[in-house]
Amino acid sequence: MKIDFTGCDGTARYLLQEIQPILGFILSKGGTKLSARQTDAAGFAVSECNGEIEVLYNGKVDFCRAIAAVCAREGQVGWTLSESCAFEEFGLTLDLSRNAVMRPGEIQRFLRFAALMGYRFLGLYMEDTVKLQDEPCFGNMRGALSPEQLQELDHYAESLGIELRAYVQTLAHINQITRYAVYEPIVDTGDILLTGDERTYELLDHLLGTISKSIRCRKVNIGMDEATMAGLGKYLERNGYHRRSDVILQHLNRVLEICRKYGLRAQMWSDLFFHQVNGSGQLDMDQLSKIPPDVELAYWDYYSCDIAHYRHMLKKHHLLADRVAFATGAWKWTGFTPHNHYSMEVGEAALKACLESDVQSVVVTTWGDDGAEASAFSVLPTLYTDAQLAYNAPREPERFRCIAGISLDDFLRIDLPCRFSERKGVHNNAAKYLLYQDVLYGTFDSVVTDTIPEFYHEAAEQLSGLCSQGSFGYLFETQMWLCRVLSHKANLGKQILAAYQAKDKAVLNDIAENLFAQLLRDLSCFREAFCRQWMRENTPFGFEVQTIRLGGLEARLRDVQKLLQAYVNGAIDHIEELDAQRIPFSYFEQQDIEQLNYNLWGNIVSPGVIG
Repeated sequence: MKIDFTGCDGTARYLLQEIQPILGFILSKGGTKLSARQTDAAGFAVSECNGEIEVLYNGKVDFCRAIAAVCAREGQVGWTLSESCAFEEFGLTLDLSRNAVMRPGEIQRFLRFAALMGYRFLGLYMEDTVKLQDEPCFGNMRGALSPEQLQELDHYAESLGIELRAYVQTLAHINQITRYAVYEPIVDTGDILLTGDERTYELLDHLLGTISKSIRCRKVNIGMDEATMAGLGKYLERNGYHRRSDVILQHLNRVLEICRKYGLRAQMWSDLFFHQVNGSGQLDMDQLSKIPPDVELAYWDYYSCDIAHYRHMLKKHHLLADRVAFATGAWKWTGFTPHNHYSMEVGEAALKACLESDVQSVVVTTWGDDGAEASAFSVLPTLYTDAQLAYNAPREPERFRCIAGISLDDFLRIDLPCRFSERKGVHNNAAKYLLYQDVLYGTFDSVVTDTIPEFYHEAAEQLSGLCSQGSFGYLFETQMWLCRVLSHKANLGKQILAAYQAKDKAVLNDIAENLFAQLLRDLSCFREAFCRQWMRENTPFGFEVQTIRLGGLEARLRDVQKLLQAYVNGAIDHIEELDAQRIPFSYFEQQDIEQLNYNLWGNIVSPGVIG
């Protein structure tokens, strides 16, 4: 598409130049005449008449979203379209704390996609991945962003009409700094800071002070989620037993004092105000009157496709505060493969409940638990469909194709390594635990069927055709090689055990000599593809963990190969690991590969102690 932008205002001209590489249109005086100007009306309005297009837009993001819609309607005549976001605040997050810290240039790239979809803020989740002048150990060797880098990102985000926000932790989830002796005195227990200690508040002052100088947004998420053991470590030894709610509220008030000092408005996760221990989700009614009025509560929930569930929980949250924020999730945090299909179901139920419950602040999170293997771009289908819901717009696959350079149906094939079911409301991360489980221990073999090798072979064939499509071909290449590895390895443990129990040395010899050779070649290709993906998007810090994991897998496979050869050749008369009793592994008592999720590498790889 050719666009003549001589009739556009200066803001529109700048934005067109920024998004042009993604949408692929050509800026030319001989193209379709486009006029654009800002108005006070919310959202945007577009009309096409006699080959000319007029755009009226409120904010920069509205203009970007409008142009994506224009490109999707190339060749159509006599049409009009208007859209506006149903939420006052609508954003997404990037997890920069689970080893994968995106390069600033890639964050800018991500911001451009966010603008085209209509997101209005981007939260950077930084547990320790921001450099603090007075805390040299904080974020050391972790790819931490400097204040100068944050300032540059902040300026670029603002140029697109997107607000950059900091998501930090001020109580729990500070695990990576606990290794340093300088912080040991202020660790209560596990990864929880010691409340009431002045050194704790000095550290938090350094953190929030740096954030306030680096990012212009005055709203900051201070975390404070999943701190159920607060007050039960060093705090208990020093002060005796105090109710957890009292300990947390006292700490919250100290954190809020620091926020006020720097002119920051605090948002925190709400789960500490519900009974977590027994999983009841009941309110701690004693805390209702004690919650400071100047903290916004954010309810996070990524686990249900039932709109009634969200309605119920949002109603409870409105008992806590007049203004409640909500966080849904784009599932990319359980391995190398995302779960867009499931995430889209979750988002539809959750966002519709938010619309009904007058929630005005919504964020889509993209966590990276246990290594951040999946790319932030791998959940673009979820981010797009959630945005369409927020703007009360149809799914409109053609607009997605214009944004992503690939059809929505094709992009959704990125889910294939874990796509074992068409059923609604289920998901799994089989690709991760089948990759890493030991072929002699068979930890997850209880859910492996004989059809799985063919499943992965077909998945690899489907993905291979997408490896050269658009700017995201490299993502599909990683998933393709993962499937090729799993086509050999997924049921390898069962094959080995069956042949061993049948004393069929001919089969074992074929496995050791031929199957292992192909598996190791494909594993090498997968590691190289994954390395290219990581280094393109992220700083190198943290990839050493992936090298250790994948390198350890390769070394273990070679050990098993030698062990099988020794047995076949008569050097040993039995294999102890294969003689041991096998007990089916169970997580949440699910023995169904369609919905079995287990994401802890240290427990997947061995029953032994890791670390």
